[in-house]
Amino acid sequence: MTAVLPSLVLTLLCLLRAGAEVPVQLDFDTEKFAGMWHLMAAVSNCPVFLSMKDKMTSSVTAVSFTPEGHMTMETVLPLPEECRKIMMLFQSTGQAGHYVSTEKGEKRDLRVMDTDYEHYAIVYSKLKDSQKPSTALQLYTRNRDMSSHLLQKFKELSHSMGLTEDMLVVLPHSDRCTKTGK
Repeated sequence: MTAVLPSLVLTLLCLLRAGAEVPVQLDFDTEKFAGMWHLMAAVSNCPVFLSMKDKMTSSVTAVSFTPEGHMTMETVLPLPEECRKIMMLFQSTGQAGHYVSTEKGEKRDLRVMDTDYEHYAIVYSKLKDSQKPSTALQLYTRNRDMSSHLLQKFKELSHSMGLTEDMLVVLPHSDRCTKTGK
């Protein structure tokens, strides 16, 4: 598998530089992808994200799918004053692993770019609203462990998309808002 990673990164780099569409995980399996994920790192050119990234901590997201194939993401954010639950519904585009949302006057294009289902997932999103469009990559893990190899892969992919190191945050662990019975 490690021999495949450099070629995957190079392929993605070539596709993205050529202006091709952002790739989606081949043979994406919703049943394997559903469940709990921990947000471990994120990178984005979104001004709101950039202004808050130094205050962010890890969060937990529950992913589920409707019978129609739409994806629901329920995230619990540990904010200083509260644990805020955010629920987002993404409509299926007909391509497994590719979803869109048009909530609150914004259009969000979400793609599961890479996952092994058991350990990690790299999720791409592009937000189009009244402001300048923004791009984000998020690195999720099933538990709160993240290898340096995985982080390096995430960084290389983000750089290939034009996102720079100063836009990246590796989120510190937080037990706030992750306890059962909250």
